[in-house]
Amino acid sequence: MKYIYVLLTVFAAVFLWSIINPKEGFTCFLEIIPAIIGLLILIFTFKKFRFTNFTYTLILIHCIILFIGGHYTYAEVPFFDYIKEAFHQSRNNYDKIGHFAQGFVPAMIIRELFIRKNVIANQNFFNFIIVCICLAISAAYEWIEWFVSIATGDGGDAFLGTQGYVWDTQSDMLFATIGAITALVTLSKVHDHQLKKQFNL
Repeated sequence: MKYIYVLLTVFAAVFLWSIINPKEGFTCFLEIIPAIIGLLILIFTFKKFRFTNFTYTLILIHCIILFIGGHYTYAEVPFFDYIKEAFHQSRNNYDKIGHFAQGFVPAMIIRELFIRKNVIANQNFFNFIIVCICLAISAAYEWIEWFVSIATGDGGDAFLGTQGYVWDTQSDMLFATIGAITALVTLSKVHDHQLKKQFNL
């Protein structure tokens, strides 16, 4: 439990930083609300289903990415402005980090749920279904961005974050898919070790 409290402390600290003098208050709210909703779900389900510390750590990293994007807006994260200038890019690409994480972290969450709840009997389809679910999550998030932008007009433009890139939606989903595949390829063995360590699976 001590480790969980450490993670919660870091979450709270970065959250407080993100809401102090953000670039755009409404955009900050839109960007960080998924992290708050996620935290509430994890708290309310903690006694019934506790994830590995490994998965909780990945979730925290994803939340920090959201908080940074909320504080500065995804189009204006300073370090990625520097990268933009240094490599002569046409846009600030911090949002691609966010969408990569949108596939990377959910892949591990879904993988743990599938393994511990024995959801997929045929292991040949195991990773394929996880990637498909991550892609579905990414697509659903793009729908939300679209709806918010239409509903709020100029107020939602920073949340949409296309920066004039016509293929932004498609590339966001691509990065989420790449993130999911990368997580499964690179972290599955580490995840299996953590599952065995904490839950003897």
